[in-house]
Amino acid sequence: MTDTQWENLKATIAGRGPSTIQAGFIIDSPWLPNWYGKSILDYFSSDEVWFRSNMKAITDFPEATFFPGFWSEFGMCTEPSAFGARCSFPPNEFPFAHKVIHESSGIDALELPDPRKDGLLPFVLNRLKINQDRIEEAGHRIRFAVARGPLNIASFLMGTTEFLTTLMLEPERADALVKKVTLFLRDWIELQRETFPSIDGIFLLDDIIGFMGVPEFRAIGLPRFTELFADDVAVRFLHNDAPCAQSAALLPQMGVNLYNMGTDITLPELQVLTENKVTLLGNIHPRDVLARGSPQDVTTATISLIDSLADRSHFILSCGGGMPPGVSSANITAMLGAAGA
Repeated sequence: MTDTQWENLKATIAGRGPSTIQAGFIIDSPWLPNWYGKSILDYFSSDEVWFRSNMKAITDFPEATFFPGFWSEFGMCTEPSAFGARCSFPPNEFPFAHKVIHESSGIDALELPDPRKDGLLPFVLNRLKINQDRIEEAGHRIRFAVARGPLNIASFLMGTTEFLTTLMLEPERADALVKKVTLFLRDWIELQRETFPSIDGIFLLDDIIGFMGVPEFRAIGLPRFTELFADDVAVRFLHNDAPCAQSAALLPQMGVNLYNMGTDITLPELQVLTENKVTLLGNIHPRDVLARGSPQDVTTATISLIDSLADRSHFILSCGGGMPPGVSSANITAMLGAAGA
């Protein structure tokens, strides 16, 4: 993310952004490698493929802001690997972390990882270190400490069904797990910020929020997210593209000031729920429109979305969720063109 893009982002969050509509996308391994013509495994295992694919995206679409920008990651295996999860990496499919807790009683024995040396985390940081000079020479900086959220990581460590069942039947054990993961995340986020002083944002991704009832989230999720977003940073970014109508009103209380949602709710509805205190990044349908639609479909949907907003002061055009697999350059160009029309 360039200095200009970063300043525009902060201004938009403050409600005084540029008069033109800003556009941005979350890009990572589900979209970027195949769009660049390489396999997902090539992307994970080659610094050169990783760097050049990110460079092509920012060069081909200079009008767009990409989040978090040069994202060093290994899919959903990134954080669970530090807890000892066995990770599977098919050649051109999404990686998968296998659960490490097979009974709720195993939560107590789970050891806290050291992000400085455990799992894939040292590789995440070292990739950024190796490429930092090239990133900065291209006019960009490392802006975000990035992590999956505590509920998301807990669901990988136990299995989603098992975690949600524990949440309902043994809430004290589920709470103990989420607290333990949060301690790890505090350490991991701080390490990223220490390593790269240019970081002034926190980006958490957690879809499990959308599968919890409000009482459960208030008791177990809300305190942990509030804690993680309490750091003094300019941008506190949350992604949750699962249903969010029940939790959206809590975003300001969580400390979130930038939010990427799914497509189960409209942006005007979210503006009401959040009292327009949160900048919204969304929400063209990622699969049905951006990936499967024609450029004209994308143009029509984009204009319709923009026209639906009476207040565009806290709005960044994007898809509902991250950039999905299969999105063509032509469709991205159509979306950016409609934003500038």
